[in-house]
Amino acid sequence: MHSMFNEFFNKGRNSKKAGEIIYKNEKPKDSETIKMRVRIEGLVQGVGFRYTTKHVADQIGISGIVKNENDGSVYVEALGSSDLIDQFIEELAKGPSPSAHVDKVTVEFDDSIPDYKGFGQRH
Repeated sequence: MHSMFNEFFNKGRNSKKAGEIIYKNEKPKDSETIKMRVRIEGLVQGVGFRYTTKHVADQIGISGIVKNENDGSVYVEALGSSDLIDQFIEELAKGPSPSAHVDKVTVEFDDSIPDYKGFGQRH
């Protein structure tokens, strides 16, 4: 069953065009743990985006939450090392779900984000 999920998650990944990434502020340079909030816009609801985002976060080692917003976007709060955060942003821009289409990813670094343990979906 594991290979079936890997095939699903990787379907079309390399051929997908990533959405535009917009940074509202600069990433902290002297912090061990980077905290950010992200808004993802495009076809990102009803396509398994939250589920696959959790899967990617767990694989990479990112903590945080993902939830749908009323305006059709997806909201993420995440924390991790600088390199892992960069990797996670790139994955969000590609759209972790094979059925998703990401237009725009807006990233804001914010030290006030809680220290989450693990990654979870919210409703």
